[in-house]
Amino acid sequence: MKIPVSVLIPAKNEEANLPACLASVAQADEVFVVDSQSNDRSVEIAEQYGATVVQFQFNGRWPKKKNWSLETLPFRNEWVLIVDCDERIPPELWEEIAEAIQNPAYSGYYLNRRVFFLGQWIRHGGKYPDWNLRLFRHQQGRYENLNTEDIRNTGDNEVHEHVMLQGTAGYLKQDMLHIDFRDIFQWLERHNRYSNWEARVYYNLLTGMAERDTIGANLFGDSVQRKRFLKRIWVRLPFKPLLRFLLSYFLRLGFLDGKAGYIYARLLSQYEYQIGVKLFELQQFGGQLNKTSVPITMVQPIPQTEV
Repeated sequence: MKIPVSVLIPAKNEEANLPACLASVAQADEVFVVDSQSNDRSVEIAEQYGATVVQFQFNGRWPKKKNWSLETLPFRNEWVLIVDCDERIPPELWEEIAEAIQNPAYSGYYLNRRVFFLGQWIRHGGKYPDWNLRLFRHQQGRYENLNTEDIRNTGDNEVHEHVMLQGTAGYLKQDMLHIDFRDIFQWLERHNRYSNWEARVYYNLLTGMAERDTIGANLFGDSVQRKRFLKRIWVRLPFKPLLRFLLSYFLRLGFLDGKAGYIYARLLSQYEYQIGVKLFELQQFGGQLNKTSVPITMVQPIPQTEV
């Protein structure tokens, strides 16, 4: 028996992750893979698993891939579940989903993620719980616009944006799994792009840009709104790379995750440093490495004297 849920999977060059992801959503009545012109076997794999493949062409403006999909795809079910290629939906979570969507009191549900890194569940360091609003009635949820789509090299997909839901959201008990089968190179490359995005978000917070079209920041709101409130304070603190390591590894007990926890905390500290450097670049140089507003006088080479 298929569960009356439409699954949305955004993808680009995900041949390593797609087989396990698609196998984990086989219980869904309908699966869409929204691809961004992959040049690996992503499309072939998706079709082998019976998914409907749709190509997305990003024009550099809003909306990005997930919101475009929510507006465009012909879902035949009221409920949509958004799953990234490196995520898995275990059978026990499907059982809970099948029951949850029968409750008329809720328009959406937060799912908790277990992040695996170097073969280890990163249970500490602030990575768990990790709540994401991924299951909702598709006509009642859209991703917020944080005005970052003009930043180069951030991709065509909503990664850190959150869903704004019309209606009440609940929380499911069973976890989804985040298991990336790629390598550290890909992790670093991805977070290099993410740091561009984060630097603009920091810049927007520091310059007081309006929060219209976002979930907003609220100390007494849901878990995501509380994080957004704390980020307003965080962006103004000094020594953030060091603080990020101390917070993750010591205060949030990341050391209990062994060597993987230490490496993860060090990488998060490095990520915070990248954000800070790119924020400085935005503030002082308009997002470029050097300013060229003043003409640069070419220095003539010194003639070499013959020996």
